Amino acid sequence: MTDTILPTGSAGPVSRSEISEPAKPASLRRVVLAGCVGIFVELYDNGIFAFMATALAIVFFDVSKSSDALMLVFAGYAISFFVRPLGAVVCGILGDKIGRQRMLVFVIMLISVATAGIGILPTYAAIGVAAPALLIALRFAQGFSVGGEAAGAMTFLAEHSPEGKRGLITSYAQIASFLALLTGTLVAFAMSPWLTSEAINGGGFGSWAWRIPFLIAIPMGVIGWYIRRAISDTPNFENLKESGGLSRNPLKEAFASPEHRRAMLLALFIPLMNGSGYYVLFSYMPTFLKGDEIGFSTGTALVVTAASLIAISVAIPFMGALSDKLGRKKVIAGSALAMAVGAIPCYALIATGNFALAVIGACIMAVIFAGHSAVIHILIVELFPTRVRYSAYGVGYNISSAVFGGTAPLLMTWLIPQFGIYVPAVYAVVTALGTFLAVSTVTDRAHLPLRDTL
Repeated sequence: MTDTILPTGSAGPVSRSEISEPAKPASLRRVVLAGCVGIFVELYDNGIFAFMATALAIVFFDVSKSSDALMLVFAGYAISFFVRPLGAVVCGILGDKIGRQRMLVFVIMLISVATAGIGILPTYAAIGVAAPALLIALRFAQGFSVGGEAAGAMTFLAEHSPEGKRGLITSYAQIASFLALLTGTLVAFAMSPWLTSEAINGGGFGSWAWRIPFLIAIPMGVIGWYIRRAISDTPNFENLKESGGLSRNPLKEAFASPEHRRAMLLALFIPLMNGSGYYVLFSYMPTFLKGDEIGFSTGTALVVTAASLIAISVAIPFMGALSDKLGRKKVIAGSALAMAVGAIPCYALIATGNFALAVIGACIMAVIFAGHSAVIHILIVELFPTRVRYSAYGVGYNISSAVFGGTAPLLMTWLIPQFGIYVPAVYAVVTALGTFLAVSTVTDRAHLPLRDTL
């Protein structure tokens, strides 16, 4: 006879054969460090491309108008996101078949090499059109790696987390992601005197200083690889492996199940707010603030962005812990409604061109967005069982990132000159309402154990 247990918040019994309680790791701190260090490296490497957009436009594109060059850079930024689902498929299938830890070691090595490669690329002046072609190729490698990172790292942390703390533990990785953006912002700020056309074309230190932010990927990648290779795989995966319960084709299995197909659709639409939050409010914000409409200097624009990144980093763990108590659904829905109401007033503060008001507006939006950012990944993790979790989660989430996230800076660059500086605010309202509608259909599993099988 199969034993049953009744988890907190459960409407009925759950078979012990369908779940596995994660064994307490020898050092949860080391596990969290392994998950977070990779997220930090991945998101720094990915984000520095956006922060360095103006310099990249000068170095790699031979166009007469700087706005056209910037459009081309953000097109490269967007195109790389469409490689993410491929990375999610390949890394997800392998992660569900051979283990999460092995894939996390692989992806951190890949993105570190790709980012450092950008730092040593010859310029357009040296090799012509081969320069932007190689830039896009390396950007593709970055996108492939990030596609395998988010689902893998969040799955890794969630499957190691003790019951009742999954929201808090996985939220630490989101702090790492925003600290990575903050680091990128500070690095770009430090380099800003040498990121102008005059400095880059003037010879001397300025002609190669733009490479430094990309070459930083080398030591960071080595540290991340060293930490990740020493960590064991998750209890859920190891238990399933020992019992012979691993899926031979996890992605095919996910698409064959109506429940999993519905969950993948939710993983696609619930993260809609990422488009206006992560990719507009943070990645695109320095470029937005430097535009003719607001006219901040590079340094001032980066300081405003840095302030909002600090604000969200402080707010995230509180939101993650709150979701462990109230449930994921309530926290994300509350964040979405707050963004729908607050986005336009916050952008009105930013649009004044006053530094203090811009900081206030950006920080308010950051705190609002924390309710989404802290919880979105653990909510998606809990939609799937261990057999298909890495694959199914990765596909749904990365398609969403490609369609609604990676295209956002390019979309803003194109639309703002035509419709004005409130375009990002409208985009924030629309995506927030989309997230609210999608999350309202979710069955909250915050207080249930992670499933290994259906």
